[in-house]
Amino acid sequence: MSQTQPNNPLHGVTLEQIITKLEQRYGWSGLAERIDINCFKSDPSIKSSLKFLRKTPWARDKVERLYISTFAPPSPWGHSK
Repeated sequence: MSQTQPNNPLHGVTLEQIITKLEQRYGWSGLAERIDINCFKSDPSIKSSLKFLRKTPWARDKVERLYISTFAPPSPWGHSK
């Protein structure tokens, strides 16, 4: 049974897709400037970032918020979380 989540901009998007799109938009150095975590600064890769972010909720939250602010369409009500 699948439920739709029209108000959740991360619904159906994997962490790997999030990191890939952000890296394509900003590059690793741009990500490291926006989110100060070593997986973006020291020998960065999708694989090492996934491993770190899956174990580190606070860092994953920052990455997800950057993804939403970068790619999610603006709210029709004019406010966000």
